[in-house]
Amino acid sequence: MAIKKYNPTTNGRRGMTTLANNEITTSAPEKSLLVSKTKSGGRNNQGKMTVRHIGGGAKQKYRVIDFKRNKVGVTGKVATIEYDPNRNANIALINYRDGEKRYIIAPKDLTVGSIIEAGENADIKIGNALPLANIPVGTTIHCIEVQPGKGASLCRAAGTSAQILGREDKYVLIRLQSGETRKVLGTCMATIGTVGNEDYELVNLGKAGRKRHMGIRPTNRGSVMNPNDHPHGGGEGRAPVGRKSPMTPWGKKAMGVKTRSSKKKSSKLIVSRKKK
Repeated sequence: MAIKKYNPTTNGRRGMTTLANNEITTSAPEKSLLVSKTKSGGRNNQGKMTVRHIGGGAKQKYRVIDFKRNKVGVTGKVATIEYDPNRNANIALINYRDGEKRYIIAPKDLTVGSIIEAGENADIKIGNALPLANIPVGTTIHCIEVQPGKGASLCRAAGTSAQILGREDKYVLIRLQSGETRKVLGTCMATIGTVGNEDYELVNLGKAGRKRHMGIRPTNRGSVMNPNDHPHGGGEGRAPVGRKSPMTPWGKKAMGVKTRSSKKKSSKLIVSRKKK
């Protein structure tokens, strides 16, 4: 997918880029797969703000995605490739042979008219979903389950993928996009190919308004706040952090601190950590 550039007719246009969206075939989503979506503004059930920098944004409806791929043995035909406002990857509408319609994450090079299938006996081709134990070593995969039947939770973002490195008893070794190598049960489902829309990370928003359309409000630096609002605040003129390391607004260490719990049960399944 190509990147579209603009002439600098205004300050906002200067440097702005968007996706050409050549892959998208329709702008009308499947109504039966739409769900209403409410906005929280970063507030909890008491009305207190618990997450900063959230608010506003364009109105959206959620597209119900089939992350479980449990339509075993029934072939489906790709009807459309569509934009999804809830994620950076595109989605594909699948019309199954029995009349059911479902959305899946659109892999790279999946085209309208392609036939896809899920199950142990499915072919190794783009868009098909199989248990990890049935996928050959070296295959590129995405939308990977961590617990059988729970639905895909790994490699769902635009341009992401993982690679199967080998097998060990009931587990399959995979290398993730971050460089981390981990074990996943062979009964977990995964989809062949790489998630499409890989040029998404090259887009330059160009102006603050496009960020507001996403529902993201402005962020202030801690150093320009008062000391009662942030540990970095206060002082005359521009002042350094004044701490041994940068801090969050709540006084915890920030930047480079590991946040993963050491008691997490899945830690024993991680063979090697991600690249530094």
